Amino acid sequence: MMKSKKNTSASRIRLRSILVGVILSVGICILTPVNNIYHHATPLGGGHFPLAPFYIFLISILVTGILTHIFRNSRLMTGPELLVIWIQMVIASGIAYTGLARTMFLNLTVPFQFATSENNWIDTLQPLLPQKLYPDQEAVKTLYDGLAGGRQMDWLEIFSTIPWQAWIAPILFWGIFILLCYTVLICLINLFSRQWIHNERMNFPLLQVPQMISSSLEKGQMGSFFLHPYLLVGFSLPVCLHLLNGLSYYYPSVPSIPTLLLAGPYFPKVGLLSGFSKLKIFIYPAFIGFAFLTARQVSLSCWLFYILGGLLFGILALMGYTIPASSLGVTFGPTLAFVEETQMIGAYGVFFCFLLWLSRNHLRHIVRQAFTTTPLSINTEWFSIRLSFWIAAVGMVALAGWGVCFGMRPGTALLTICAFFMITLVASRVICQGGLAYFTLTAAPLDGLLILFGPGIFSKIGLVIAAAAQKMLFVDLRESLSPSLLHARQIHHTMANRRLLLFGIGLTILTAVMASFLAMIMLCYKYGIRELQLEWATQTSLTMYENIVRLNETGVEAGKWVKIFVIIGAVVMALLVTCYHRFYWWPIHPIGYLTAYSSAMRILWFSFFIGWLCNALCMRYGGVGLFRKLQLLFIGLIIGDLLMGGTWALVGLFADGSYQVLPD
Repeated sequence: MMKSKKNTSASRIRLRSILVGVILSVGICILTPVNNIYHHATPLGGGHFPLAPFYIFLISILVTGILTHIFRNSRLMTGPELLVIWIQMVIASGIAYTGLARTMFLNLTVPFQFATSENNWIDTLQPLLPQKLYPDQEAVKTLYDGLAGGRQMDWLEIFSTIPWQAWIAPILFWGIFILLCYTVLICLINLFSRQWIHNERMNFPLLQVPQMISSSLEKGQMGSFFLHPYLLVGFSLPVCLHLLNGLSYYYPSVPSIPTLLLAGPYFPKVGLLSGFSKLKIFIYPAFIGFAFLTARQVSLSCWLFYILGGLLFGILALMGYTIPASSLGVTFGPTLAFVEETQMIGAYGVFFCFLLWLSRNHLRHIVRQAFTTTPLSINTEWFSIRLSFWIAAVGMVALAGWGVCFGMRPGTALLTICAFFMITLVASRVICQGGLAYFTLTAAPLDGLLILFGPGIFSKIGLVIAAAAQKMLFVDLRESLSPSLLHARQIHHTMANRRLLLFGIGLTILTAVMASFLAMIMLCYKYGIRELQLEWATQTSLTMYENIVRLNETGVEAGKWVKIFVIIGAVVMALLVTCYHRFYWWPIHPIGYLTAYSSAMRILWFSFFIGWLCNALCMRYGGVGLFRKLQLLFIGLIIGDLLMGGTWALVGLFADGSYQVLPD
């Protein structure tokens, strides 16, 4: 009885922890643009296990543990409260950079800044841009050049000098779109979470390390956890690696250990193995650790399908099928470069249908609850599924209405919004179940609509609105919000006062959006975009508008090979999900196929191979007992890698450059 009471008390979250999480989240949002763009230091965010939140979480755990040991009758924060603060910072760190703010202002200014007589955007593109969604030309010029004397101004002067009148309408109307999208995502995660967490008992590899650290503090076992021999061995490996390489970065006379091996030169450029002519081996200890903690079926599938995807290029070449990239037509995918990669469009669609089929009983329960007035059953969600269902439905209609207000056709607007959220839900499942701290889409949602329905489904202005909205939130998912929300649901579902936790998430998102916008626009006006490290973000925004103009002018459709590979992708995924569901011995997980052509897997494939191999050997020859010991070694890899990343990021703030531990 006493033990149960203690556990209940420990899982109750106090308001002060929520407020601390919000304050730290705002701090990350303010510092991220300066750190990542101006100093070009190790990203504070990045991926779905961002650096800064874990670094702060780890230091907070250690400080709290020490203070608790010294002052035994006082406890500033509990383990679960620090875990809640961590997930709030994770949510904010994505918004602060690639998840939103990195390209936000570039997306709205590129059509004006890069309009020339050669591309004729003044006549072909600018008339399509709604005035309420885009700033005027003068505000754009100053954003790229910087304010006169801006480098000498303090931040308060910069704030007062920014031409806010030109930005009020774009920020307001895009802010409505962004907050509506975030609201719908919260509701969708709230609706699907019980199925994924309770019914399917989905594994969350990215949460295991912070949960184990939090649990060690709560149980008073921090010493035995952090000083465990296996963990110390794992911890020492990345510490030694990055200490040596970091010193070599600043002092070239110090020798370094390479973490990037170019394997491509060892493969021929023609023949069966030609798909590996650009193969690279990246060594990231943290990602090896996450791969070890991921289910073997998933980790095996990730690297295996990457290898099979490379073999496919060689097989097609041997068979004489040389398919030109021009067959793709006009696409918006971040990395879509070959026709074979359009398999992912069909695969994503079938996998989404599979998720719906697995959830059929749960979805039936949701619909029954939504359309009846019977009392709601006991739930573990943030709020009732009835309210969640109707907010999601109204929110999606409102988003479609937002698009219609600016020129989209009603049916196209609704179909586009549904495609956005469908891809996002599938990607969230892939990231959270696959332990993918770094993930990118192959094809964009609009690519699927253009291939399935043709470019005629969009009006000229409708294509502009759809592509700009997609670029804002739904194409670069390296730091997207929805996987972090699903992780938050997994953390929160065992805790009391869930309404307070939901309030914390809402407040974190709102303040993070405002702080990120403010920090980014002030940085740009102080130094000018021309002087900042924004080449990648500028180029992707420029490419998007070039594709819009080309598609509007030509109306070119995808070639027949594209549709063939879409069908192949759907058929392969249908076979995979059927075998996965019907045969308990089936060793391949469908998630691996969805990552085959992701640019993230070009970085992670070797880490997943090593993690899977160690996991498989451990379970085969040592069983569960050895696994429980050995997992601490791989947890040590994760902790050591991220601790060194945070330490070198701090050094980078005071140096001319920064040694980067993790991929950008």
